[in-house]
Amino acid sequence: MKKTLLAALIVATALPTLAPTMAAAQTRELREDRRDVRDAQRDLRDAQRHGDHRDVRDARQDLREARQEHREDWRDYRAQNRNTYARGNWRAPFAYQRFRSGAQIRPAYYNSRYYIANPARYRLPPATGANRWVRHYDDALLVNVRSGRVVRVINGFYW
Repeated sequence: MKKTLLAALIVATALPTLAPTMAAAQTRELREDRRDVRDAQRDLRDAQRHGDHRDVRDARQDLREARQEHREDWRDYRAQNRNTYARGNWRAPFAYQRFRSGAQIRPAYYNSRYYIANPARYRLPPATGANRWVRHYDDALLVNVRSGRVVRVINGFYW
């Protein structure tokens, strides 16, 4: 009985210290993946300027692979942190509509009430300039708030 209690105590004290370490490792991995994508984009630009068609083809393939790896790691992070992406009690005064990139939407869909205040919390890229991340039911939309154009869509973002 004493051994069981002692083992349970050891596990209970070790788990809280392991959780932040695991989260930090996941965050570091995602950050490295983003850096790999940036490097692959730079290599593609250089190949387009100075390389032959084989260099461009290889650089495009590297960029695709880097983006795919980043997506997979982000999905793994999202699956392991379901509470962060929980839908919660969320209602909108309009019906759900599936948007695509390039669509122009009315301001009612992207007013400040629906802004994602901290995109970094969800590991979303920062919204720059007049762009804002907006929640639309279970989707995340990157919208240019000046023109109403949808720049990027992540369908099924929230659980």
